[in-house]
Amino acid sequence: MPIVFAWSLCLSVLVVLLSTIPLTIGRVKAGYSMENMSAPRALFDELPDFGKRAVWCHQNCWESISIHAPACILCLITLPNSNISLIAAWIHPLLRLFYIGAYVFNVPIARGLLWASGLFTTIVLYKEGLTKIMLIN
Repeated sequence: MPIVFAWSLCLSVLVVLLSTIPLTIGRVKAGYSMENMSAPRALFDELPDFGKRAVWCHQNCWESISIHAPACILCLITLPNSNISLIAAWIHPLLRLFYIGAYVFNVPIARGLLWASGLFTTIVLYKEGLTKIMLIN
């Protein structure tokens, strides 16, 4: 069972890394080159709309992993044995992957629902891990 939480952590990090793909495509379409490497963020105003959304999406992916990773580590330490924690751990990376598509392709309702669902899965992991700590004490 602890392997599920490790996989959730690894796959969620992979999703953050995958979020660089639309970001890179947007930068290339805006004329990103070796000359721009000294200040890649200065190119933001030149990005196409999907490229701007890709930047914001990538930033949100980093924000998401910063709260999801500790939840996974908490569960790796406490080893909750509930089905809900296993489901939350498996579904989080998938929701975040779909979130990237919804963000980049400008589907606001899906983006909002996927963001909230992903956050909910992280909250579930915290709840399950903390509940296990409370039961131990």
